[in-house]
Amino acid sequence: MSVMSSPVEFLELLAREAAAVEFEGPLVAARAAGLPAERLAELEQAKVVALRVRALLERRRRRETELSGLYDTASDLAGLRDLDDVLRAIVHRARILLGTDVAYMTLNDEERGDTYMRVTDGSISARFQRLRLEMGDGLGGLVAQTGTPYVTANYQEDERFRHTGEIDGGVGEEGLVAILGVPLRLGSSVIGVLYAANRSARPFAREEVSLLVSLAAHAAVAIDTARLLAETRAALAELSAANSTIRAHSSSVERAAAAHDRMTALVVRGGGMEDVAAAVTEVLGGELLALDAEGRRLARVGEIEEPDRSDIVEAVAASRTEGRSVRRGPLWYAAVVAGAENLGALVLRPDGELVDADQRILERAALVTALLLLFRRTVAEAEGRVRGELLDDLIARPLRDTDALRSRARRLGVDLDAPHVLVAVGDDAFAATGSARQRVLSWATTYASTRGGLAAARDGRVVLMLPGTEAGGAARAVARDLSRVTGRPVTAGASGPSTGPASLAVTFAEAERCLTALGALGRAGQGASTAELGFVGLLLGAVGDAGDRDVSRFLSATVGPVVDYDARRGTALVKTLEAYFGVGGSLARAAELLHVHVNTVTQRLERVGQLLGADWQKPERALEVQLALRLHRLRTPTG
Repeated sequence: MSVMSSPVEFLELLAREAAAVEFEGPLVAARAAGLPAERLAELEQAKVVALRVRALLERRRRRETELSGLYDTASDLAGLRDLDDVLRAIVHRARILLGTDVAYMTLNDEERGDTYMRVTDGSISARFQRLRLEMGDGLGGLVAQTGTPYVTANYQEDERFRHTGEIDGGVGEEGLVAILGVPLRLGSSVIGVLYAANRSARPFAREEVSLLVSLAAHAAVAIDTARLLAETRAALAELSAANSTIRAHSSSVERAAAAHDRMTALVVRGGGMEDVAAAVTEVLGGELLALDAEGRRLARVGEIEEPDRSDIVEAVAASRTEGRSVRRGPLWYAAVVAGAENLGALVLRPDGELVDADQRILERAALVTALLLLFRRTVAEAEGRVRGELLDDLIARPLRDTDALRSRARRLGVDLDAPHVLVAVGDDAFAATGSARQRVLSWATTYASTRGGLAAARDGRVVLMLPGTEAGGAARAVARDLSRVTGRPVTAGASGPSTGPASLAVTFAEAERCLTALGALGRAGQGASTAELGFVGLLLGAVGDAGDRDVSRFLSATVGPVVDYDARRGTALVKTLEAYFGVGGSLARAAELLHVHVNTVTQRLERVGQLLGADWQKPERALEVQLALRLHRLRTPTG
């Protein structure tokens, strides 16, 4: 068998991309065939040239692969928009192109002045993935500080780097030995470091360093692009939000202007609180409650429930202090004020959130409410003055021009020919200040006008003329309701009914005497009529201020021992005396009325004789005893 001894055989090996070991084959065969030394040397030279050519082709093929990889990397990065996706793609492609066990990236932290682990690919150590490197520490810290690539075949044994326990611990836990780090540059600035690393000793060729540097250059541009894109998106989002805010503000301003025009029109045409509440809820949505200074409802839109009184007081105080509406849970409160005077509050439960312009609408509605309440008060005061002047003229003496008085009353909706009762309010309704007296008069004016009557101040007292025939019931109602308003017991004396202007002055005089009699009987803070007091009331009404002292002395001297005996013993001597006199002195009928035996009545009257003296049944003494019993009953009414 012939042996090929030509260098052509090496070309054939190159052509089929044979392995480097196969290039020894022709020399082995030539030696076995015993070719001369000259031919062997020629073949050796051809082999060396062929291996050099093979190595050159291999480098070019690898370079072509690297360039293709870089091109693919650039294409991939160009298609990515999310920064995290960009970073993961960079690190993964670095690991693939260099064929290493691990690839990772650190980014510089400008605020803290160090560099931190951002992305890893192939890492298995949580400690390694959380590493932070001070500038100059370790291989990565040195790269970040100097902006120069560094490579080590065995990091743990390489003394060129400043080792720290934290870094060496993380690298050791990951098991890394050979590490290559190159800077991520943007212009003259280093923004981070890109690494490729193996878990076994391995030198990195210059071509690999150059490849990772090229990949880092692409990566830095992609990072900057992604960062700029993120900033652009954020700016666009901010612009969109600002645009939405401007549109919302514009809409709010338009709503506020519309609400202002509408509420201004309400004031001009004399609208009421219901109109204001409806306007607010139509503009802002939701439900609204309008309250006066006493917490009474003025208007309501929707099913909103009235909050607790303490919550209202606190919220209104806060609104007055801050000078604007305040929020408490789902409710908004706006104080209704005129100067330093609290007139009430608006309570809104909106469907959604209120912006500043919406709050201004609510506050403007509170201002309009204050204007309406002041206007209503002014009208009421003017009407009250007219009504008061009419009543003052009606109870004056002598009475002038009854036809004119009837005409004035008709214009106010009062029929003077219908039955009326007159109620006189005692001085105990007033505090020391004049403002309290005015408050009582204002209340009386409202109380009377809502019932179709009149009220006025007369000789330092307040008098009311009310439709009806029940003078005692009217007096008790006025005393009860006015006591609640003033917070103190109020006495009211009444008389009537009276029909026609001519009798009103007399009826008023009787109401005043009834008021005086109540004071004399010690019944301050109560209400009663002259009819209920009877002739005793007329007598005591004429006594004046000294009446109370005289009545007390008279009672003590006449029936005091009997009253005291009942109080001490729990007996019924006073009741027996009243029954005895009430049936004309008949023992049998008194016993029947008291539901006791006649002997019991006899025994009780004997005890009365022991207490009052044996002459208590004589006519002059009997009259005094009966009068005293009547006074005692009036001073302590049972119902």
